[in-house]
Amino acid sequence: MIQEILKTIEQGRRFLVASHESPDGDALASTLSLVNALREMGKDVVAFNPDGVPEPFSFLPGASSVVRSLAGEAPFDAAFVLDAGELHRAGKELPSLCRSVVNIDHHPCSDFGDLQLVDVKASATGALIYRLLMAGKWPISSDVALCIYTAILSDTGSFRYSNADPEAFEIAAKMVGLGVNPWDVASCLYESQPAARLRLLAQALSTLTVSSCGLYASVTVTSEMYRQTGSGPEHTDGFVNYPRSVSGVEVALFFRQVAPAAFKVGFRSKGRIDVGALSRELGGGGHHNAAGAVVEGDLELVRASVFARMDELLGAVP
Repeated sequence: MIQEILKTIEQGRRFLVASHESPDGDALASTLSLVNALREMGKDVVAFNPDGVPEPFSFLPGASSVVRSLAGEAPFDAAFVLDAGELHRAGKELPSLCRSVVNIDHHPCSDFGDLQLVDVKASATGALIYRLLMAGKWPISSDVALCIYTAILSDTGSFRYSNADPEAFEIAAKMVGLGVNPWDVASCLYESQPAARLRLLAQALSTLTVSSCGLYASVTVTSEMYRQTGSGPEHTDGFVNYPRSVSGVEVALFFRQVAPAAFKVGFRSKGRIDVGALSRELGGGGHHNAAGAVVEGDLELVRASVFARMDELLGAVP
């Protein structure tokens, strides 16, 4: 499969690289690692994300070139859809603009793409981009190295999660060897927060709820909280880690309002519960330890229905 993807790159001239909406660090950094690599090969590349670049990731090389609309774009030889799980999460207009679609992901995916490089055991989609570049024997520039390192750092929770496998550390070490400064990356991601994010976090933490069984906990962000704190959805990255950190909690939930009567529910598991399966039942996606879905209804209804499902799942765990 990698050889077929390499052939697509070698034979094509114009490419689109896209990732899922509300991009996290892996989605955006893996996008920019491939975008920079392709541009260094002399290819014409458009980087696309329907929600643009969250402020914490604006330091990544090529971030300013990411577009939020494909209106007026000429056809592409191929689209690389990264970390998306499902094609529609990267943009409904993609199939009509591209002669072929290459799906690269480390999540369980719906069956899409003319070519699929999917490895659910990989630590991050950025690790798959690294494998691809190595197989093609293409040199990794300092810009590409910074993006690959950031992708892996982000999706392993700074190497704290169970997906921080030997390959993740090996790739990170090689990127540091190519000039990446871990402190610079950590400073940009974790120590350059806008005040609005901290004000929003304070309100979110005030909603902390721990279940009576003590096995799951949640925090919530509403549209009204955004208004009061002058913040937005881009400031909520990592909020789910706070309920996850509560002693005894197996599953953390983050309810984020996305419409007057709809909430995006993010799930994080410590391993005993397959939140990916739960998320897919709710119409979303993800993998065993990290997943999400949009649930319609007001906050009280959404929380009640999701908590009821959590009680069922945790009641069946020995």
